[in-house]
Amino acid sequence: MLSFRTPGFKGFGVKYSPYFDNRIAVATGQNYGIVGNGRLFILALTSRGIQVEKTYDTQDALYDLAWSESNENQVLVATGDGCVKLFDVNVPKFPIANWESHGREVFSVHWNQVSKNTFLSSSWDGTVKIYNPNRDPAITVLPMHNCVYSAQFSPHENGVVSAVGSDSKLRLFDLRTPASASNHLMLTMPINASPKSHMGSPPGKSLQAEEVLTHDWNKYRPTVVATAGVDRLIRTFDLRNPTGGPIAVLPGHDYGIRKLSWSPHLSDVLLSASYDMSCRVWTDGTAVSGNGAQGGRPMRDPMAYGGGRQMGVMRGHTEFCMGVDWCLFGAEGWCASTAWDEQVLVWDVRTVMGG
Repeated sequence: MLSFRTPGFKGFGVKYSPYFDNRIAVATGQNYGIVGNGRLFILALTSRGIQVEKTYDTQDALYDLAWSESNENQVLVATGDGCVKLFDVNVPKFPIANWESHGREVFSVHWNQVSKNTFLSSSWDGTVKIYNPNRDPAITVLPMHNCVYSAQFSPHENGVVSAVGSDSKLRLFDLRTPASASNHLMLTMPINASPKSHMGSPPGKSLQAEEVLTHDWNKYRPTVVATAGVDRLIRTFDLRNPTGGPIAVLPGHDYGIRKLSWSPHLSDVLLSASYDMSCRVWTDGTAVSGNGAQGGRPMRDPMAYGGGRQMGVMRGHTEFCMGVDWCLFGAEGWCASTAWDEQVLVWDVRTVMGG
């Protein structure tokens, strides 16, 4: 395990570069993001450990970040003062672009991995906004009417956007449809619907879902999305069956879950980062033979549906874990995490399997 400290700055998000296996960006803020400055760290993984390539200071905390899908040197950040900023590692000190587009804190940013020429932001002001990096202002506004903690483009279909927030619903927008009264909205799915019942088992009961803080698209199954939040449960959904409830419910965390990330290597594996100071690795059960069982043994926790289970725990952090991300390259298990303990950890998931 490699570690790096961000003294005076609490970690909020971490992202591996999609171009280089040895470059990581970290979004941070002073004083737990309540007041003070933010700092973007560009880090290099070297034979001498983790080294700083560049740092950029901002007037407010940074809550999220995303690498550009069209330029290997550019990084987006979400700021606490309602701005989205674009930095280039070849340009010192200042951002190369700034969008003052939200009335409240910007909580997530995400770059379109299909077309690569648009990105989005979501905010506590109840909107998701779509941008062209060469234009100002935002080209599309999607109203959510509640605090939007996480929004993403689908990695499979251009123009499909998902979002989750404080009303415990997953919304799907299709930007290819006309901008009618529905504002491109094509699906609203309650997160707390009953889990899908299986043959020989009683119907599932609705599980109370509170604010949804994070979600992620499966990288191999284009209709599968995972969500998690304050209620400590990870749920996976198949968008082809919006009324069928979750296909898997994964308990295990002791406090709310701040970040989810599906593996870019294995279709059934995902990582989570939680306020309980742990990062955990899971299988959703699709690669496990037998319903609700592993190796012929029944699942120990009756709250787990679909055969999924926890495969390992990483407890290297000593404060709220806020971000986790997979490395796209090399061996299948490397990832990075960041937390309010002012640490960035780079570790191999395979070392905690079975823990």
